Order: sequence, then structure tokens, then C-alpha cells
Amino acid sequence: MRILPALLALTLATPTLAAPTLAAPPRKPSGIVRVLLATAQGKIVLALDTRRAPETTKNFLAYVDDGRFDGAVIYRAARSKNAPQYGFIQGGIRTDARRILPPFKHERTDRTGIRHTDGTISMARRTEPNSAGGNFFITVGALPSFDAKGDFPGYAAFGHVVQGMDTVKRILARPTGGGMGGQMLQQSIRVIGARRLDGPPKPTGLVKPWLIKK
Repeated sequence: MRILPALLALTLATPTLAAPTLAAPPRKPSGIVRVLLATAQGKIVLALDTRRAPETTKNFLAYVDDGRFDGAVIYRAARSKNAPQYGFIQGGIRTDARRILPPFKHERTDRTGIRHTDGTISMARRTEPNSAGGNFFITVGALPSFDAKGDFPGYAAFGHVVQGMDTVKRILARPTGGGMGGQMLQQSIRVIGARRLDGPPKPTGLVKPWLIKK
């Protein structure tokens, strides 16, 4: 924005005027915890909603605080056939049993109120609702078909990207092929690390077998 330089110039040119009062920056909403996801393609900052999706957020933060996402990968770029600039990217621990944490209760979007709009982070899962774990996806564009409705449990959305959508879009545009209908990235993107930006980490204290050298 160019507002501040313009105001400063006006103040200097007319010293008899009172200095302008600048509004305070907006406060972070209550219950939001930001997480920095550093990837080989750039940084992504996530705002996770601990108030509306407490179980899903608690699970994700446990992976973050334990370092279980460090060295993981973003491995899928699912683009819309009619509009390839939209879709979602998916990443996490894949099927690495050494990093997985216990299952948790599925939180439906029609109860949390967190919908799959542009830049939503949500949990990937198997067919059964309570099967989400250490894999997540981030949407580019709205995906209302992922929201819960009637007997369809949907996917557990729990936050949004607040910085770094350019990184998400860059990953979505990368070459794909192979499984999942040709949606697997030909070259997966390394997750360098994931860290809280708000509050102290709360590691689980569980053993980290993936760090044990054979």
C-alpha cells in the first residue's frame, strides 16, 4: 500500500497540520495459531483454528511440534481438468509408520463451519472418517464438494493459508504423472520444516524412530 508514504509527505509539506493517526494493525483472532511450513519451493504460513476445529488442529500441531513433518514431502498436485489453475496440493508423511500418531475424531465442516474455500488446509484420509493422520492438503480455489453434507462426512478443514499462496500455486503447476489419476508430482517437494509462530511448542514426548540411525 502507498498510504503511509503519502501521509508522511503531506505532513512534511504542511507542518502546521497535526500528525495523522495511523490505525493499529488488526489483532490476531482468538484461537488462531500460525504455523510456518517451509518447503523447497518457498514458505507457506497457515492460520489454524483451535477454537472451531480443536481435535484436528491439536493433531496437526503435534506433528509440527514433534518435528514429524521435517523432511516430509508434498507429493500430489490435483488440478481441475477444465481449469488447471485450480485444485489442491497434498503432502505429509505418506505411509511412514514411524512418524504416525494415534487417530483422532473427525470434525465435519457442517459442524465446525470451516469450509473448503480458496487456501483452506484440510486433512487427507482413507474412506473411513476417523482415518486422518499425518497427511494434509491445501486448496487453490473453492472445493465445496469436499464439505460434509448429509451422509457424506467430507474432509476435516481446520485453517487457511495467510501467506504463501504463490508457493502453493507454484507447486500445483509442477509436472505430474503416475498414480492417483496422474496427479503424483514427478518430483516431490521436500518439506524442510514446520514450526509454530504463536505460543510455545508442545511436543508429545513420544519416541521418534525415524531419527534412529540403523
